[in-house]
Amino acid sequence: MNQIEAFEEIDAPPDVVWDVLIEFDGYPALNPFARAVGGSLPGDGGRRLRTDPSDGRRTTLGPAIVRVEPGRRLVWRDRLAVPFAFDGYREVRLEPTEDGRTLLLHRETNRGALVPLLFDREALERGFEATNAAVRDRAERRVAAVA
Repeated sequence: MNQIEAFEEIDAPPDVVWDVLIEFDGYPALNPFARAVGGSLPGDGGRRLRTDPSDGRRTTLGPAIVRVEPGRRLVWRDRLAVPFAFDGYREVRLEPTEDGRTLLLHRETNRGALVPLLFDREALERGFEATNAAVRDRAERRVAAVA
Protein backbone atom coordinates (compact mmCIF):
# COMPACT_ATOMS: atom_id res chain seq x y z
CA MET A 1 0.00 0.00 0.00
CA ASN A 2 1.18 3.51 -0.80
CA GLN A 3 -0.40 6.74 0.34
CA ILE A 4 0.29 10.38 -0.33
CA GLU A 5 -1.30 13.52 1.08
CA ALA A 6 -1.11 17.16 0.11
CA PHE A 7 -2.59 20.05 2.08
CA GLU A 8 -3.43 23.59 1.01
CA GLU A 9 -4.78 26.47 3.05
CA ILE A 10 -7.22 28.51 0.99
CA ASP A 11 -8.43 32.02 1.73
CA ALA A 12 -12.02 31.18 0.77
CA PRO A 13 -14.92 29.45 2.56
CA PRO A 14 -15.53 25.73 1.93
CA ASP A 15 -18.64 26.33 -0.22
CA VAL A 16 -16.59 28.34 -2.74
CA VAL A 17 -13.82 25.74 -2.79
CA TRP A 18 -16.42 22.98 -3.23
CA ASP A 19 -17.91 24.74 -6.24
CA VAL A 20 -14.45 24.81 -7.83
CA LEU A 21 -13.92 21.11 -7.09
CA ILE A 22 -17.16 19.91 -8.67
CA GLU A 23 -16.80 21.88 -11.90
CA PHE A 24 -15.51 18.86 -13.78
CA ASP A 25 -15.38 20.70 -17.10
CA GLY A 26 -12.65 22.85 -15.57
CA TYR A 27 -10.46 19.95 -14.42
CA PRO A 28 -8.00 20.19 -17.31
CA ALA A 29 -7.00 23.64 -16.02
CA LEU A 30 -6.81 22.44 -12.41
CA ASN A 31 -5.39 18.96 -12.49
CA PRO A 32 -2.24 17.99 -14.43
CA PHE A 33 -3.46 14.38 -14.57
CA ALA A 34 -7.10 14.86 -15.58
CA ARG A 35 -7.27 16.12 -19.12
CA ALA A 36 -10.93 15.22 -19.60
CA VAL A 37 -13.70 14.29 -17.17
CA GLY A 38 -17.21 13.25 -18.09
CA GLY A 39 -20.32 12.28 -16.15
CA SER A 40 -22.31 13.85 -13.36
CA LEU A 41 -21.76 14.07 -9.63
CA PRO A 42 -24.40 12.15 -7.65
CA GLY A 43 -22.93 8.66 -7.11
CA ASP A 44 -21.77 8.50 -10.71
CA GLY A 45 -19.95 5.22 -11.27
CA GLY A 46 -19.87 5.95 -14.99
CA ARG A 47 -17.62 8.97 -14.92
CA ARG A 48 -14.69 8.67 -17.30
CA LEU A 49 -11.38 10.32 -16.58
CA ARG A 50 -8.66 10.62 -19.20
CA THR A 51 -5.25 11.14 -17.72
CA ASP A 52 -2.11 12.47 -19.38
CA PRO A 53 0.62 12.04 -16.77
CA SER A 54 3.92 13.81 -17.19
CA ASP A 55 5.62 10.53 -18.10
CA GLY A 56 3.47 10.33 -21.25
CA ARG A 57 1.48 7.22 -20.27
CA ARG A 58 -2.06 8.18 -21.28
CA THR A 59 -4.84 6.13 -19.70
CA THR A 60 -8.60 6.26 -19.53
CA LEU A 61 -10.05 5.29 -16.19
CA GLY A 62 -13.57 4.91 -14.92
CA PRO A 63 -13.52 6.08 -11.34
CA ALA A 64 -16.60 5.41 -9.26
CA ILE A 65 -17.66 8.14 -6.89
CA VAL A 66 -18.26 6.32 -3.62
CA ARG A 67 -19.02 9.20 -1.27
CA VAL A 68 -20.22 12.76 -1.64
CA GLU A 69 -20.64 15.09 1.31
CA PRO A 70 -21.48 18.41 -0.37
CA GLY A 71 -19.21 21.21 0.73
CA ARG A 72 -17.01 18.81 2.65
CA ARG A 73 -15.84 15.61 0.99
CA LEU A 74 -15.58 13.85 -2.37
CA VAL A 75 -14.27 10.28 -2.56
CA TRP A 76 -13.77 8.01 -5.52
CA ARG A 77 -12.07 4.73 -6.22
CA ASP A 78 -10.62 3.27 -9.33
CA ARG A 79 -9.50 -0.15 -10.38
CA LEU A 80 -7.10 -1.20 -13.10
CA ALA A 81 -8.39 -4.33 -14.85
CA VAL A 82 -9.15 -6.75 -12.01
CA PRO A 83 -9.52 -6.29 -8.26
CA PHE A 84 -6.25 -6.09 -6.32
CA ALA A 85 -4.08 -5.46 -9.39
CA PHE A 86 -4.04 -1.70 -8.81
CA ASP A 87 -6.83 -0.21 -6.72
CA GLY A 88 -6.83 3.51 -6.06
CA TYR A 89 -8.83 5.47 -3.51
CA ARG A 90 -8.77 9.26 -3.68
CA GLU A 91 -10.30 11.68 -1.24
CA VAL A 92 -10.61 15.43 -1.32
CA ARG A 93 -11.69 16.84 2.04
CA LEU A 94 -12.49 20.43 2.98
CA GLU A 95 -12.16 21.57 6.58
CA PRO A 96 -13.36 25.04 7.60
CA THR A 97 -10.97 27.02 9.77
CA GLU A 98 -12.00 29.35 12.57
CA ASP A 99 -11.13 32.41 10.48
CA GLY A 100 -13.40 31.46 7.54
CA ARG A 101 -10.72 29.88 5.40
CA THR A 102 -10.53 26.30 4.15
CA LEU A 103 -7.96 23.58 4.66
CA LEU A 104 -7.97 21.30 1.62
CA LEU A 105 -6.68 17.75 2.00
CA HIS A 106 -5.96 15.71 -1.11
CA ARG A 107 -5.18 12.05 -0.31
CA GLU A 108 -4.62 9.00 -2.46
CA THR A 109 -4.12 5.41 -1.32
CA ASN A 110 -3.09 2.69 -3.77
CA ARG A 111 -3.06 -1.05 -3.17
CA GLY A 112 -2.44 -4.09 -5.29
CA ALA A 113 0.18 -6.26 -6.96
CA LEU A 114 1.04 -3.65 -9.60
CA VAL A 115 1.58 -0.76 -7.17
CA PRO A 116 5.38 -1.22 -7.11
CA LEU A 117 5.43 -0.89 -10.90
CA LEU A 118 2.90 1.89 -11.41
CA PHE A 119 3.06 4.10 -8.30
CA ASP A 120 5.20 7.18 -8.88
CA ARG A 121 5.24 9.08 -5.58
CA GLU A 122 7.14 12.12 -6.87
CA ALA A 123 4.88 12.61 -9.89
CA LEU A 124 1.74 12.24 -7.77
CA GLU A 125 2.99 14.65 -5.13
CA ARG A 126 3.83 17.24 -7.80
CA GLY A 127 0.42 16.72 -9.36
CA PHE A 128 -1.43 17.06 -6.06
CA GLU A 129 0.50 20.19 -5.15
CA ALA A 130 -0.24 21.71 -8.57
CA THR A 131 -3.92 20.76 -8.33
CA ASN A 132 -4.28 22.16 -4.82
CA ALA A 133 -2.58 25.42 -5.83
CA ALA A 134 -4.85 25.75 -8.88
CA VAL A 135 -7.97 25.13 -6.73
CA ARG A 136 -6.68 27.71 -4.22
CA ASP A 137 -6.04 30.31 -6.91
CA ARG A 138 -9.43 29.83 -8.57
CA ALA A 139 -11.35 29.92 -5.26
CA GLU A 140 -9.49 32.97 -4.00
CA ARG A 141 -10.12 34.80 -7.29
CA ARG A 142 -13.85 34.12 -6.91
CA VAL A 143 -13.87 35.53 -3.39
CA ALA A 144 -11.92 38.61 -4.52
CA ALA A 145 -14.32 39.16 -7.45
CA VAL A 146 -17.33 39.52 -5.15
CA ALA A 147 -15.57 41.51 -2.44
